[in-house]
Amino acid sequence: MAELNLKQIADKLNNEFTGEPRKLVFWYDDQGEFAEDIDALELQNAKVYRLEPDNQFYTKYFLERLDRTTNYLIYAPFPKPPVRDNHLADTVKYSKQFYADRASLLAVDLGIDEKYKPVIQKYIKFFGAKDRTRRFYDLEIENFTEDVIEIALMSACCKTRTASFEEVVRVVLTDDDLEQNKFLAEFDKYDLLPAFWRLCEQQFGYTDSDPSLEKLVRTLFITYTDRYLEGELPKAWVSLVSYKSGNIIAFLDNLMNSVLYRERYRELSGHVAETLRVKEQFASLDPEVLVDCETFAVIDRFLIRWIAGRLLSEDSGAKLGSLTIPQLCEQRMKMHFGDIYKLHYELLSQAWHLIGHANYTCSNDVHEIVNQYLRHDHRLDSYYRCFYACYDRIEDNTEFEALRDLVENIYSNEYLGTLLPKWNAGWSQGELMSVLPLQRQFYSKYVRDAKDRVIVIISDGMRYETGESLLNKLKDDKKCTANIEAMLSVLPSYTSLGMAGLLPHKTLEMTDDYRVLVDGATCDDLKQREAILRKYNPNSLCIQYDVLKEMKREPIRQLFFGKEVIYIYHNQVDARGDNPKTENEVFFSCDEAINEVYRLIKRMTEDLSATNFIVTADHGFIYKRDKLQESDKITGVSGKEAFVNRRFMISENVVQEDGIISVPLRMVLGHDDPKFVSVPVSSHVFKVAGGGQNYVHGGSSPQEMIVPVIQVKTEKGHKETRPVQIMLVSMVQKITNLITTLDFIQSDPVSDVVKGMTYKLYFVSEDNEKISNENTYVADSKDTEPHKRMFRLRFNFKNQLYDKSKPYYLIAVDDKNAEVLRHPVVMDVAFANDFGFNV
Repeated sequence: MAELNLKQIADKLNNEFTGEPRKLVFWYDDQGEFAEDIDALELQNAKVYRLEPDNQFYTKYFLERLDRTTNYLIYAPFPKPPVRDNHLADTVKYSKQFYADRASLLAVDLGIDEKYKPVIQKYIKFFGAKDRTRRFYDLEIENFTEDVIEIALMSACCKTRTASFEEVVRVVLTDDDLEQNKFLAEFDKYDLLPAFWRLCEQQFGYTDSDPSLEKLVRTLFITYTDRYLEGELPKAWVSLVSYKSGNIIAFLDNLMNSVLYRERYRELSGHVAETLRVKEQFASLDPEVLVDCETFAVIDRFLIRWIAGRLLSEDSGAKLGSLTIPQLCEQRMKMHFGDIYKLHYELLSQAWHLIGHANYTCSNDVHEIVNQYLRHDHRLDSYYRCFYACYDRIEDNTEFEALRDLVENIYSNEYLGTLLPKWNAGWSQGELMSVLPLQRQFYSKYVRDAKDRVIVIISDGMRYETGESLLNKLKDDKKCTANIEAMLSVLPSYTSLGMAGLLPHKTLEMTDDYRVLVDGATCDDLKQREAILRKYNPNSLCIQYDVLKEMKREPIRQLFFGKEVIYIYHNQVDARGDNPKTENEVFFSCDEAINEVYRLIKRMTEDLSATNFIVTADHGFIYKRDKLQESDKITGVSGKEAFVNRRFMISENVVQEDGIISVPLRMVLGHDDPKFVSVPVSSHVFKVAGGGQNYVHGGSSPQEMIVPVIQVKTEKGHKETRPVQIMLVSMVQKITNLITTLDFIQSDPVSDVVKGMTYKLYFVSEDNEKISNENTYVADSKDTEPHKRMFRLRFNFKNQLYDKSKPYYLIAVDDKNAEVLRHPVVMDVAFANDFGFNV
């Protein structure tokens, strides 16, 4: 803003003297800066009257008795006298005052009380540029105090949208480094640095003879840690704990939980942890005192190491406080660094469940074995699967190698080593074929008599435990109703025979050259399977999932039109597991299979209004991570007349070897056949060329033979959506003005699964009395960049008394009037309720 010159003053005064009625304007030129130029002032509709210190009474007489019609500029080349010495005080009261210095003009224009004019004058250098001045004006402050003015100046330097000291500190700490901070340099340039440190003491209790951002940040993090650490702080830290812990906790909570600033919080946390040597300082602490503290990532490292140690000691009953190991893992995953260590905690939780079954036992009765497996034993397969799914995703998992060995030993030796021999004893007693519905009865039991169109999804290799994980995902969907049953696959439990068993048939047989026939016809490919299906229901269709997922909605509708039975073949698990190069990814493929089948059901519901689904599998599998040893391989069973696989052998002879059982094929197929199926009693394999080392199927085990049948009902036309959310971005804990502007962000872009929402936002008292205007915001932005989804709302508060000791709240409600946001604030509004005086 350029210095005012005489012409600018004249223009401003002439503007004051336009129109009727008569006007008097007083100009107290404190320093007499314009005493020599006043006579040259060209006024168009007024005269200049010189006021002297000793002619006030005469001036009053002149203006109110002698000349009551002329407009006058009353110029005084001295400061305005105090009221008791000012005979013109009442005249000034009903007249106007003119100010020619920049500070005065700014004060008048902004409505700043004259007593704060020295504050503006102190920082007048700041207003030397139009862009800075404009940023100050844009803060739209209503009530000014010295602190408010200084905070507003810093806010303008930091380019925040609100006059908030918390926002200033947030920008200073997150938008530049601590050493050579450009914002502190800016404050220093305009003499604001002393005010910044004074306000840091007021807000955060930080004081230092030689203040610095480095030491401020230490105080913030140490004070926060002191609140949540159950034990004593290191002695060297105690002096840095602030008495303003509440403000600090609110500030850091906002920083760490903000989607925009959480990464910078982590950088600051890591920096403080390194400079304070937190790792060394906390090394001797009892882990129990760390449970509720989330200031530093190293705390999670300590807890993870403690849990791993307890598990290696097979101390599954260990607790920290009242928390068991799974409860501790769950709690820490919800805390600030939980997303970083989520895989670590999930791995430890899965290991805990497995280690709790280190002394696994089961009944000798095959019916009880099956019941126990369906009730809970199958979850051991899930724990094992989820353990490795986490283990393989952790970039550096060397710290869990010993735990992996323990898990492997318990699963392979104690669980499978106990379960499989007892399970296979059921074959010799002829009982296994009667304990569960048979896979070869699938069509007649579940499909043939269906009243509505039925879509059968056959996921190759989806074993029972994976099916239950899919079931849980479906149950979480309010628009799905699902239940699970189990059936016993064919033996050998491999794809060709399992897929045949799922088709409708009168006869199921295996030729002498080991081809599988359904009603005398081969069923090796999609076209052959569809031909068999159409013999029983002409309005049938078979299709591969990989083909279907590339199709658009209309071609699918045309393809499925009029079809009553649809078989969709999905191959994720078996395709990955059967490939030696990818078999160790089979547990990843289980998760992918769950998600793909779930999305397929949702898509078919949306695109086709399909409501009736059945998900099943041709077989399951056994997977063990440790490479097979030679002692795990059964030799001497190959023969020219036999069909030998890693987990089964088919021949016309009974194999009489230790560790092998033979089952008549006619028992499995329900058809006369002289051949026998021979399988290992344990998880061992036949020694054959080729194949992988870890993933196998075809044999007789619950993992290979018990397959899921999940029946799903969905609502027509349903497409799962959720409303978009909004979050407060401004780090506001205190309201200091009757007009306040806050920044918010729309959490996600609106899409086909995230729907727009209209929100109402306002402030209330603790009694839910509304104390501000109500803003309506339509959250419907589709922008993918977060900063483009930010929005700004202005709140006008009632001019009334507010109690600083009581809580007030920013409230947001959705279009159903459900509260979605409640943010506490302190109302510290200066001059609110002016008691009838115009200040």
